[in-house]
Amino acid sequence: MRNERVKGLNVQFKKGVLELCVLILISNKDQYGYELAQNISKRIEVAEGTLYPLLRRLTREAYLTTYLGESTEGPPRKNIIR
Repeated sequence: MRNERVKGLNVQFKKGVLELCVLILISNKDQYGYELAQNISKRIEVAEGTLYPLLRRLTREAYLTTYLGESTEGPPRKNIIR
């Protein structure tokens, strides 16, 4: 039972750290989701399936805004700005 609580706390801690990492990285420069995932993955293990729902939530809660940016390859990409 104690191990389950510790594991649950670790998951919540990691989610909080991930949110802070996103906000810090975005405050430095506009980025798109894949770029954020790469930058964060350099320091901590994170699945893209974890990052994109977080980005949608932060956008919905008005911590982030998005816009379509020009891309040299393919269609315009959604950039994220704080």
